[in-house]
Amino acid sequence: MKSISAKVTRGLNIGSNVVAADNSGARIVRITGVKHGKSKKGRQQYAKVADWVKVSVRAGKPDMKGQVFDAVVIRQRKSYRRLTGERVCFEDNAVALLKDEKGNPKGTMIKGPVAREVSERWKEVAKIAQYVL
Repeated sequence: MKSISAKVTRGLNIGSNVVAADNSGARIVRITGVKHGKSKKGRQQYAKVADWVKVSVRAGKPDMKGQVFDAVVIRQRKSYRRLTGERVCFEDNAVALLKDEKGNPKGTMIKGPVAREVSERWKEVAKIAQYVL
């Protein structure tokens, strides 16, 4: 995976319920795993902005409930530091669902802002965002 230009802090644990900010049909999803995540032995994995995660749909369209999808974390509440020195945090934790391994999004639009670090790593996801912050 491509590196991002920020020192992002650990924002989300495995088992965290987050908002699905796209129009794919899911509303609330639970993080079940982090793909290509780094963690020390014996420590639970964590997710942060622009990470590729596995999610299970908890609320949304009835046919999607319980299904597992890939997703990208686009917002996190925990503040993190950019290389310019500014600190960034959002009002909620949110993900955007992916439809394939290449990073193409399942939905056609994302509600709310998307972190700039996401656009560095996931160009297709940033294209459907309302605005990048």
